[in-house]
Amino acid sequence: MGRFDDIGLVIRPMQPADLFIAADWAAAEGWNPGLGDMPCFASIDPQGFLVGEHEGRRAAIISNVNYSDGFAFLGFYIVRPELRGRGFGWRIWQAALQHSRSRVVGLDGVVAQQDNYRKSGFKLAWRNARYGGVPALGAFRDETVPLSDIPIEAVATDDAALFPADRAAFVQAWVDAPGHVGRAIVRDGELLGWGVIRPSRKGRKIAPLYAKDREVAETLFSVLAASGEGEVFIDVPEPNAEAAALALSRGLAPCFETARMYTGPVRPAAMDRIFGITSYEVG
Repeated sequence: MGRFDDIGLVIRPMQPADLFIAADWAAAEGWNPGLGDMPCFASIDPQGFLVGEHEGRRAAIISNVNYSDGFAFLGFYIVRPELRGRGFGWRIWQAALQHSRSRVVGLDGVVAQQDNYRKSGFKLAWRNARYGGVPALGAFRDETVPLSDIPIEAVATDDAALFPADRAAFVQAWVDAPGHVGRAIVRDGELLGWGVIRPSRKGRKIAPLYAKDREVAETLFSVLAASGEGEVFIDVPEPNAEAAALALSRGLAPCFETARMYTGPVRPAAMDRIFGITSYEVG
């Protein structure tokens, strides 16, 4: 970290107050962060959250959290609108990539920026579509149990099978966060699926939603959505056509899109089990 004298930008790790400012900036961009996201995100790698200051004021933010020796995830890449085009974004981008060193880096970027990300070595893996609206639930049978009843080791192991890195500490923080509601389906001792819904700046988000098949996903979606009122949002990976069909069948409509990109190979995941990703900011 340090000062780039040619443009007068000072880059440093975020402090707790900066983290909440970052959530405000993300909300202003229309990303609709969860109300309790930031402490969970910071639990992964506090030094991976950076802020750039110009003339004593926050000018740019970014995160690039190191999950393991081989994988990191980049997010929160925002420059204050009135300061764009002055090189601040490029500077803090470079600082963030330096933090991950030789790790493979993933991101969920807006589609319009794909060409810029390619210049930094990112390649498209798939697209995610956010679906949202007031869900039509109808009648359903609740065969779920509280996610807290499932040993956290089992939940983290299942998450690791569907994400490029093990992230047990983050999963623990995510499941236990205030306002987060988690449900799971277990049959004959087998964890068939689980999901979490949380309050966000607008409505609530189901994230993640992992399931053996659409039937399990349907039940989890219904139970989670029925735990509150109002709009529900879910971020669906394009390769899982059943996930998109589920969202549409519940009256949700696509409202935002991102491109999942990586700088190198990552371990494969069963995409047909991912009915909703966890986060655009940390994967």
